[in-house]
Amino acid sequence: MIQLIVSILLYFVMFFGVAFIINMLIRKTWLMAVLYPFIVILMIDNLSTWEYIASPGQAFSSLGNILGNLTAYDIVLFVFGFLGTIVAGYVMKLLRRSGYQMF
Repeated sequence: MIQLIVSILLYFVMFFGVAFIINMLIRKTWLMAVLYPFIVILMIDNLSTWEYIASPGQAFSSLGNILGNLTAYDIVLFVFGFLGTIVAGYVMKLLRRSGYQMF
């Protein structure tokens, strides 16, 4: 249980930080929230990106099996990572509204 709590905090803070830095540099507030599902797929998938182009039926079938076999632990971690990207977007909007301009 302690590992789950620590992992939740790590995923939230890690994706909050990455999203905040990307928002600061590129000035696209919700870019990381849009890219997050693709990042999760890259994290859990053992296939190369080329396999999605060369044999999409087999690749997406394999991805469906992997997504179906995720445990509750994994899903909770990915949800909190996504929440980190969303909170980073709101924090960035709040900072910009307050007059802060990064870069």
